[in-house]
Amino acid sequence: MGLTDDHKDRCEAWGLDAHRIPKHVAIIMDGNGRWAKERGESRVFGHMNGIDSVRSSVEGALELGVQHLTLYAFSTENWSRPVEEVNALMDLLVETLVTEVTELADKGVRLRTIGDIGALPESCQLQLRKAEESTAHQSRLNLILALSYSSKWEMVEAVKSIIEEGKTADEISVEVISSHLTTREIPDPELMIRTSGEHRISNFLLWQMAYTEFYFTPVLWPDFGKEAFIGAIRDFQNRERRFGGLLDTNHNVEAK
Repeated sequence: MGLTDDHKDRCEAWGLDAHRIPKHVAIIMDGNGRWAKERGESRVFGHMNGIDSVRSSVEGALELGVQHLTLYAFSTENWSRPVEEVNALMDLLVETLVTEVTELADKGVRLRTIGDIGALPESCQLQLRKAEESTAHQSRLNLILALSYSSKWEMVEAVKSIIEEGKTADEISVEVISSHLTTREIPDPELMIRTSGEHRISNFLLWQMAYTEFYFTPVLWPDFGKEAFIGAIRDFQNRERRFGGLLDTNHNVEAK
């Protein structure tokens, strides 16, 4: 979907350049547990309140014309958390999908997933399939949930797939590897946001984020609202992206 007058007006209202909005934003949603602990509540309480921040980020992405929003919802490492927390997270995922999918579709959001989805409980897989099917025709925003995901797992699976196809060493290229990743139909993210003050990417889109701009904020995820999301976009627009090249006086990227 192209840039509309509505997107331009909304970007102008926020003091943003509508022509420099990142097409793909990825978010590591961190800090639910600490947010809940500060309030004397269980970690699950934090996860529940984090849903509001998901809504806010989706709203911000739609308002500015972001085309792809990837949320790191559950990593393969998260399976090592206490069983009660994992079960509660799976139940919350199902409940959220059931209650939110119609509204997402009405807003033009297409839901997609990446990760080892087969490792999720059958109830989660069922609701994910239903949500993906019912929003498949939407095109305003691709909302991509990374579930049971890790970048190392993804790359191992890509290598296995390439070997199974019988490709020779001479046939291996950046393009071939990219085409075997779970994100093969999605452009690489231009901006990655991580909340809660941690400064690492935790096995998330390692291949895809070779030239991504990183934005780290101390704000805990349940407190990350639309204004915070737009603030990250504003920070992104204040940077010069050279991709290993040099900028001339007109801010055009030159070759290395």
